[in-house]
Amino acid sequence: MDDGKKRLCVLSGTRADWGLLSPVARALSQSGRIEVDIIATNMHLMPQYGDTWREIEADGFDIAARVPVDAEGDDDASRAKIMAQTLAGMADAFDRLRPDAVLILGDRYEMLAAASAAAVMHLPIIHIAGGEITEGALDDSFRHAITKLSSFHLTATEDYRRRVIQLGEQPDMVVNTGAIGVWNAMNTPLMTAAELSESIGFDVTEGPLAVVTYHPATNDSVPPRERLEDFLAALDRHPALKLVVTAPNNDAGGAGLLTLLEEFAAARRDRVCLVRSLGMVRYHSLLRCANLVIGNSSSGIVEVPSAGIPTVDVGIRQRGRIASRSVIHCDEGRDSIDAAISKALSEEMQILAKRCENPYYKADTCQIMMSEIENFMGLPKAPKQFHDII
Repeated sequence: MDDGKKRLCVLSGTRADWGLLSPVARALSQSGRIEVDIIATNMHLMPQYGDTWREIEADGFDIAARVPVDAEGDDDASRAKIMAQTLAGMADAFDRLRPDAVLILGDRYEMLAAASAAAVMHLPIIHIAGGEITEGALDDSFRHAITKLSSFHLTATEDYRRRVIQLGEQPDMVVNTGAIGVWNAMNTPLMTAAELSESIGFDVTEGPLAVVTYHPATNDSVPPRERLEDFLAALDRHPALKLVVTAPNNDAGGAGLLTLLEEFAAARRDRVCLVRSLGMVRYHSLLRCANLVIGNSSSGIVEVPSAGIPTVDVGIRQRGRIASRSVIHCDEGRDSIDAAISKALSEEMQILAKRCENPYYKADTCQIMMSEIENFMGLPKAPKQFHDII
């Protein structure tokens, strides 16, 4: 670029990762040293998941490139085809935009495809949220693979930083920034309960209220639909509990889950609201109105403890993550989920959750990320070297 700025491509494939990336992208854009280009792909561009590319534009960003995918089917093979389409589309986008580096968050299959394209095209990758463990999902392997393709690493805890170094990454290229989702939880201007109720068409001013998110556990031997049926049956054992349910992601088996959730909500309109995408502001506003979170999303582990409410973490999907004492782990059985919900609603657990520390919290996470990214992009390009632990 003739103005001397470095160009950074920020990649986003879901409502969840954009909610985490948006404050970082904004801080970098406002710094004056980095030109930020947003590339949207996968679920953002799918109408059945709410056309969440609109959330990117609502945050004040133009989308520099769109990489659509159109694989039929809801199985593992269709996910592999989405990866192939993503890799090809990202190659075209990178070739046109000519970035100096690429910013990737997390562990999803489309991000592994994007990282592969960037690596082949000699584009340095900055990776957020490496070193974490989620034994119940294929994302675990995807995350570590992205780590090995990346040149610079921003981790959510010191333990995760050490794990990235254990994977052979140079210690001075791995920085513990804290989790950006926790920073969002502490710094996002929130809607009032009345404003939120009007926005989603559901009264959140009277409880008890739970936020529910359930994704396929892609390393589970039991079909996701069967798991979700047990999960919903357990929720029905608490008829006084109002539920705001968010849509699952498009991992293999996810499409069938969305249909089942739609049927569940339609039959219980007085106490269940299904929202395909809340977006960051509505999500964090909802947490401040809720009594607990139920499901298997990473947000229940990482962000929810900072809202001062318990999490019921169901099944194996998040197994291995560091967790606050406000997180209650349970298996997929109806009785286990039922008991965990009752424990989370107890006065003792409600008080404990308000006092617990969040292991993912670190002051000034967004500022640290912005500064570290700027510093890294000012370095000359150099080939990666493997760091041996002696």
